Amino acid sequence: QLLLLGLVFEALALASDSIWALAAGTARAWFARSPRRISTLSATGGVMMIGLGGALALTGSKS
Repeated sequence: QLLLLGLVFEALALASDSIWALAAGTARAWFARSPRRISTLSATGGVMMIGLGGALALTGSKS
């Protein structure tokens, strides 16, 4: 039973990782077609990092 469970897990993990890889490749091709999309993505990522850093700085430690 343990061997079967391991094989099922491996099959599901392989399928899941393959789907994510195909989605990432498709998204990369879509973003690469337009420099504006790439710059918008970079700006969005930067704003998110600044926002998350600010939120982390303002929440402080609970201990």
